[in-house]
Amino acid sequence: MFLIEQNRGDAGPGIGQAVARRFAREGLPIALIARSEATLKALDLGAARVVTRVADSTDEVALRSVLDEVVREFGVPDVVVYNAAIIQADAPGDLSVRDQLDAWAVNVVGALTAAAHLAPAMAERGNGSFLITGGMPEPKPQYVSLSLGKAGVRTLVTLLDQNYGSSGVHVASVTVAGAVAPGTDFDPDEIAEHYWRLHTQPQHLWEQEFLYSGSGMSGLGPTVAA
Repeated sequence: MFLIEQNRGDAGPGIGQAVARRFAREGLPIALIARSEATLKALDLGAARVVTRVADSTDEVALRSVLDEVVREFGVPDVVVYNAAIIQADAPGDLSVRDQLDAWAVNVVGALTAAAHLAPAMAERGNGSFLITGGMPEPKPQYVSLSLGKAGVRTLVTLLDQNYGSSGVHVASVTVAGAVAPGTDFDPDEIAEHYWRLHTQPQHLWEQEFLYSGSGMSGLGPTVAA
Protein backbone atom coordinates (compact mmCIF):
# COMPACT_ATOMS: atom_id res chain seq x y z
CA MET A 1 0.00 0.00 0.00
CA PHE A 2 1.32 3.43 -0.98
CA LEU A 3 0.14 6.30 1.24
CA ILE A 4 0.76 9.86 0.06
CA GLU A 5 0.28 12.11 3.07
CA GLN A 6 0.48 15.88 2.86
CA ASN A 7 -2.07 17.69 4.96
CA ARG A 8 -1.42 21.37 5.64
CA GLY A 9 -3.32 23.82 7.75
CA ASP A 10 -5.81 23.01 10.48
CA ALA A 11 -6.41 19.44 9.37
CA GLY A 12 -7.95 16.89 11.67
CA PRO A 13 -5.30 14.38 12.78
CA GLY A 14 -5.06 10.75 12.05
CA ILE A 15 -6.64 9.53 8.80
CA GLY A 16 -3.33 8.74 7.14
CA GLN A 17 -1.90 6.90 10.13
CA ALA A 18 -5.17 5.04 10.77
CA VAL A 19 -5.42 3.91 7.14
CA ALA A 20 -1.80 2.76 7.11
CA ARG A 21 -2.31 0.79 10.33
CA ARG A 22 -5.48 -0.79 8.94
CA PHE A 23 -3.79 -2.04 5.79
CA ALA A 24 -0.69 -3.12 7.71
CA ARG A 25 -2.89 -5.36 9.88
CA GLU A 26 -3.76 -7.28 6.73
CA GLY A 27 -0.09 -7.95 6.09
CA LEU A 28 0.43 -5.45 3.27
CA PRO A 29 3.82 -3.74 3.06
CA ILE A 30 3.43 0.00 3.46
CA ALA A 31 5.18 2.83 1.62
CA LEU A 32 4.70 6.20 3.30
CA ILE A 33 5.38 9.36 1.29
CA ALA A 34 5.18 12.76 2.99
CA ARG A 35 6.65 16.21 2.55
CA SER A 36 8.60 16.15 5.83
CA GLU A 37 10.53 13.73 8.01
CA ALA A 38 8.49 14.90 10.99
CA THR A 39 5.28 13.63 9.39
CA LEU A 40 6.88 10.29 8.60
CA LYS A 41 8.17 9.87 12.15
CA ALA A 42 4.68 10.53 13.51
CA LEU A 43 3.27 7.62 11.47
CA ASP A 44 4.12 4.79 13.86
CA LEU A 45 3.04 1.44 12.44
CA GLY A 46 4.80 -0.86 14.88
CA ALA A 47 6.27 -3.98 13.32
CA ALA A 48 4.78 -3.59 9.85
CA ARG A 49 7.07 -3.72 6.83
CA VAL A 50 7.42 -0.04 5.99
CA VAL A 51 9.52 2.18 3.76
CA THR A 52 9.37 5.97 4.01
CA ARG A 53 10.24 8.63 1.49
CA VAL A 54 10.12 12.43 1.54
CA ALA A 55 8.52 14.22 -1.42
CA ASP A 56 6.16 17.13 -1.90
CA SER A 57 3.07 16.01 -3.82
CA THR A 58 3.26 19.22 -5.88
CA ASP A 59 6.83 18.50 -7.03
CA GLU A 60 6.19 16.26 -10.01
CA VAL A 61 9.81 15.18 -10.49
CA ALA A 62 10.32 14.36 -6.81
CA LEU A 63 7.00 12.54 -6.47
CA ARG A 64 7.53 10.42 -9.57
CA SER A 65 11.07 9.61 -8.44
CA VAL A 66 10.04 8.30 -5.01
CA LEU A 67 7.13 6.39 -6.52
CA ASP A 68 9.63 4.63 -8.78
CA GLU A 69 11.81 3.86 -5.75
CA VAL A 70 9.02 2.21 -3.81
CA VAL A 71 7.83 0.29 -6.88
CA ARG A 72 11.34 -1.14 -7.13
CA GLU A 73 11.13 -2.04 -3.44
CA PHE A 74 7.58 -3.50 -3.32
CA GLY A 75 6.41 -3.83 -6.91
CA VAL A 76 3.28 -2.29 -8.44
CA PRO A 77 0.99 -1.34 -5.52
CA ASP A 78 -2.21 -3.14 -4.66
CA VAL A 79 -3.63 0.13 -3.35
CA VAL A 80 -2.67 3.80 -3.42
CA VAL A 81 -4.20 6.24 -0.92
CA TYR A 82 -3.85 9.95 -1.66
CA ASN A 83 -4.49 11.74 1.62
CA ALA A 84 -3.31 15.26 0.84
CA ALA A 85 -5.02 18.62 1.20
CA ILE A 86 -4.50 22.24 2.15
CA ILE A 87 -7.23 22.84 4.73
CA GLN A 88 -7.69 26.52 5.45
CA ALA A 89 -10.45 29.05 5.87
CA ASP A 90 -10.61 31.49 2.95
CA ALA A 91 -13.55 33.52 1.66
CA PRO A 92 -13.95 34.64 -1.97
CA GLY A 93 -11.08 36.99 -2.81
CA ASP A 94 -9.01 36.22 0.31
CA LEU A 95 -6.31 34.29 -1.53
CA SER A 96 -4.07 35.45 -4.32
CA VAL A 97 -4.06 33.59 -7.62
CA ARG A 98 -0.77 31.99 -6.59
CA ASP A 99 -2.22 30.73 -3.31
CA GLN A 100 -5.29 29.33 -5.07
CA LEU A 101 -3.06 27.50 -7.54
CA ASP A 102 -0.91 26.13 -4.70
CA ALA A 103 -4.02 24.75 -2.98
CA TRP A 104 -5.27 23.23 -6.25
CA ALA A 105 -1.88 21.60 -6.81
CA VAL A 106 -2.04 19.79 -3.46
CA ASN A 107 -5.75 19.01 -3.43
CA VAL A 108 -6.07 17.74 -7.00
CA VAL A 109 -2.98 17.78 -9.22
CA GLY A 110 -0.82 15.69 -6.90
CA ALA A 111 -3.44 12.94 -7.02
CA LEU A 112 -3.51 13.17 -10.83
CA THR A 113 0.29 12.89 -10.98
CA ALA A 114 0.31 9.82 -8.74
CA ALA A 115 -2.50 8.16 -10.68
CA ALA A 116 -0.93 8.86 -14.06
CA HIS A 117 2.32 7.34 -12.80
CA LEU A 118 0.95 4.21 -11.11
CA ALA A 119 -2.50 3.37 -12.47
CA PRO A 120 -1.38 2.24 -15.96
CA ALA A 121 0.72 -0.57 -14.45
CA MET A 122 -2.12 -1.47 -12.09
CA ALA A 123 -4.48 -1.59 -15.08
CA GLU A 124 -2.04 -3.74 -17.04
CA ARG A 125 -1.93 -6.16 -14.12
CA GLY A 126 -5.75 -6.08 -13.99
CA ASN A 127 -6.46 -5.07 -10.41
CA GLY A 128 -5.83 -2.54 -7.65
CA SER A 129 -7.38 0.43 -5.89
CA PHE A 130 -6.67 4.14 -6.09
CA LEU A 131 -8.41 5.91 -3.19
CA ILE A 132 -8.51 9.65 -2.52
CA THR A 133 -9.54 11.39 0.69
CA GLY A 134 -12.35 13.80 -0.08
CA GLY A 135 -14.36 16.26 1.96
CA MET A 136 -16.77 19.20 1.70
CA PRO A 137 -19.94 17.35 0.66
CA GLU A 138 -21.37 20.80 -0.05
CA PRO A 139 -19.29 23.87 -1.04
CA LYS A 140 -18.91 26.51 1.68
CA PRO A 141 -18.06 30.15 0.98
CA GLN A 142 -15.77 30.29 4.02
CA TYR A 143 -13.67 27.44 2.55
CA VAL A 144 -13.34 28.44 -1.09
CA SER A 145 -10.04 26.75 -2.01
CA LEU A 146 -10.97 23.51 -0.23
CA SER A 147 -14.46 23.47 -1.76
CA LEU A 148 -12.98 23.90 -5.23
CA GLY A 149 -10.36 21.24 -4.54
CA LYS A 150 -12.81 18.65 -3.31
CA ALA A 151 -15.10 19.28 -6.27
CA GLY A 152 -12.03 18.67 -8.41
CA VAL A 153 -11.38 15.40 -6.58
CA ARG A 154 -14.88 14.17 -7.47
CA THR A 155 -14.33 14.95 -11.14
CA LEU A 156 -10.86 13.39 -11.08
CA VAL A 157 -12.24 10.17 -9.57
CA THR A 158 -14.85 9.99 -12.34
CA LEU A 159 -12.23 10.55 -15.05
CA LEU A 160 -9.82 7.99 -13.60
CA ASP A 161 -12.62 5.47 -13.26
CA GLN A 162 -13.54 6.02 -16.90
CA ASN A 163 -9.92 5.49 -17.91
CA TYR A 164 -8.86 2.58 -15.67
CA GLY A 165 -12.01 1.06 -14.17
CA SER A 166 -12.72 -1.30 -17.03
CA SER A 167 -9.19 -2.70 -16.58
CA GLY A 168 -9.87 -3.63 -12.97
CA VAL A 169 -8.65 -0.57 -11.05
CA HIS A 170 -11.15 0.62 -8.45
CA VAL A 171 -10.96 4.42 -8.21
CA ALA A 172 -12.96 5.97 -5.37
CA SER A 173 -13.00 8.71 -2.78
CA VAL A 174 -13.89 8.74 0.90
CA THR A 175 -15.66 12.03 1.60
CA VAL A 176 -15.33 12.95 5.28
CA ALA A 177 -18.03 15.39 6.32
CA GLY A 178 -16.58 16.66 9.59
CA ALA A 179 -13.49 17.35 11.68
CA VAL A 180 -11.50 14.19 12.36
CA ALA A 181 -10.49 13.42 15.94
CA PRO A 182 -10.05 10.21 17.95
CA GLY A 183 -12.98 9.27 20.16
CA THR A 184 -15.51 11.37 18.23
CA ASP A 185 -18.12 10.53 15.58
CA PHE A 186 -15.27 11.13 13.11
CA ASP A 187 -12.75 8.76 14.69
CA PRO A 188 -9.94 8.06 12.20
CA ASP A 189 -9.91 4.32 12.97
CA GLU A 190 -13.60 4.10 12.05
CA ILE A 191 -13.00 6.05 8.87
CA ALA A 192 -10.06 3.81 7.95
CA GLU A 193 -12.34 0.77 7.88
CA HIS A 194 -14.04 2.21 4.81
CA TYR A 195 -10.79 2.52 2.88
CA TRP A 196 -10.24 -1.19 3.48
CA ARG A 197 -13.87 -1.95 2.57
CA LEU A 198 -13.57 -0.05 -0.71
CA HIS A 199 -10.31 -1.81 -1.51
CA THR A 200 -11.87 -5.26 -1.00
CA GLN A 201 -15.25 -4.60 -2.66
CA PRO A 202 -16.27 -7.00 -5.44
CA GLN A 203 -16.20 -5.18 -8.75
CA HIS A 204 -19.97 -5.42 -9.28
CA LEU A 205 -20.46 -3.47 -6.03
CA TRP A 206 -17.83 -0.78 -6.59
CA GLU A 207 -18.64 2.62 -5.11
CA GLN A 208 -17.10 5.72 -6.64
CA GLU A 209 -17.63 7.91 -3.56
CA PHE A 210 -18.38 6.99 0.04
CA LEU A 211 -19.73 9.72 2.30
CA TYR A 212 -18.72 9.37 5.94
CA SER A 213 -20.99 11.60 7.97
CA GLY A 214 -20.24 10.38 11.46
CA SER A 215 -23.04 8.49 13.19
CA GLY A 216 -25.10 8.55 9.96
CA MET A 217 -23.12 7.13 7.05
CA SER A 218 -24.11 6.49 3.48
CA GLY A 219 -22.48 5.47 0.25
CA LEU A 220 -23.28 7.62 -2.77
CA GLY A 221 -24.13 4.76 -5.09
CA PRO A 222 -22.17 1.99 -6.80
CA THR A 223 -20.22 2.56 -10.00
CA VAL A 224 -19.48 -0.57 -12.01
CA ALA A 225 -16.69 -0.54 -14.58
CA ALA A 226 -17.94 -1.24 -18.07
